[in-house]
Amino acid sequence: MIKKKICMLGAFAVGKTSLVRRYVENLFSEKYQATIGVKVDKKIVTVEGRTMEFIIWDMAGNDEYHKIRSSYLRGASGYLLVVDKTRHNTLDMTLDIHKIAQDFLGKMPCLILLNKWDLAGKWDIAETAVTNLHQDGWEVIKTSAKTGMGVNEAFETLAKKITELET
Repeated sequence: MIKKKICMLGAFAVGKTSLVRRYVENLFSEKYQATIGVKVDKKIVTVEGRTMEFIIWDMAGNDEYHKIRSSYLRGASGYLLVVDKTRHNTLDMTLDIHKIAQDFLGKMPCLILLNKWDLAGKWDIAETAVTNLHQDGWEVIKTSAKTGMGVNEAFETLAKKITELET
């Protein structure tokens, strides 16, 4: 079976772990638990007739004290950049994280996930910022780990991008 390492990248408390848990176990918990270092999960997926095992590396959030470890990125086939729709600064941080990842890995499949879409009354990222991302060539998927909205779509879209590179 083909194995593909997928990295979850983003700022502290954007919902990376919750997205992985929703995707792998179809579960959600309101209880917050910070990731220390990296947590690894696996899921078997079938995309366009190809079965592969996703090895999902859920990395600790980046902030001024914790920086992305390039050694954790080694061997990745793609990554998901997670932004908290209720905290505008996480968008800028995520774009910075993308630059670090791209410098280390080179160009590879990645998407931006605008998470916490279920918290409509608390949104802090304007639609113009989302429009700008699209205009800059980003594929952006709206997600909610709580409701499950967009979660499977995000991982399936990344899997398709990875598959397209290999054909």
